[in-house]
Amino acid sequence: MFAIVQAGGRQEKVVPGTVVVVDRLEAEPGAAYTFDKVLLVEQADGAVILGAPFVAGATVVGVIEAQTQAKKIRVFKTKRRKQYRKVQGHRTQLTRVMVTGINA
Repeated sequence: MFAIVQAGGRQEKVVPGTVVVVDRLEAEPGAAYTFDKVLLVEQADGAVILGAPFVAGATVVGVIEAQTQAKKIRVFKTKRRKQYRKVQGHRTQLTRVMVTGINA
């Protein structure tokens, strides 16, 4: 059984018992979180429920494990022959969610 959910503008395939990393969610570690935007659900018997665009009444439940950051991204800008160099960087805020169940 698996589902495809929309989280942070991206689509993630989730299976109960796995950890998925999504854009930062405003919740504390240990709190329960519900994904409401479910695009597709495959049930245990092999039946596939496809939403248009979302599956009505389907949710994916999980527990927030941690608030983390991605690796640092370096942005280097330069202009030739002008002695212009600029270095910037940032780390994207992420959330690790342990998927506990799929309700179709």
